[in-house]
Amino acid sequence: MLGENFPGILEAARTGAEWAWTAIYRDLAAAVLGYLRAHRAHEPEDLTGEVFLQVVRDLSRFQGGEREFRAWVFVIAHHRLLDEARRGARRPLDLEPDGPAVVSDAEGVETQVIESTAADSVRRIIDRLPPEQRDVLLLRVIGDLTVEEVARAIGKSSGAVKALQRRGVASIRRTLTEEGVPL
Repeated sequence: MLGENFPGILEAARTGAEWAWTAIYRDLAAAVLGYLRAHRAHEPEDLTGEVFLQVVRDLSRFQGGEREFRAWVFVIAHHRLLDEARRGARRPLDLEPDGPAVVSDAEGVETQVIESTAADSVRRIIDRLPPEQRDVLLLRVIGDLTVEEVARAIGKSSGAVKALQRRGVASIRRTLTEEGVPL
């Protein structure tokens, strides 16, 4: 987070200062990309770019501090995901899997296999959640949003967000227990 420098960075970004946009992008892009990847966006890097283009277009209308700004950016990301899902429903894509990645040494292969296996396990567990629980948990964990910020982002009450979070965490806990993962 940008902390006490946020107001100055925000004001500089509004005037078009490249350094300010770089600071904002570096602060939020990885989290936005992670959120989009966790939702299995078709082209998460492109979608991240679209999110930040929307931020640039709408920055003059933003009011608030850093927490509100972060929540606002994730609301934009969430809406972009919904737009992508609607587009995909109208024009489904036939995707071919990427070929295997080339790794130069045995240690690199081992590391890649471990990371890939862990990422696949997390994706599988997240994919088993109902969409609303998945949205809440990803916005809370990856987006680092408060319950109230998530509620505004997805159009639900704070109580509903808390219930979805509780059920989502309980479901993940059950899955991990079934798979013998120590908690």
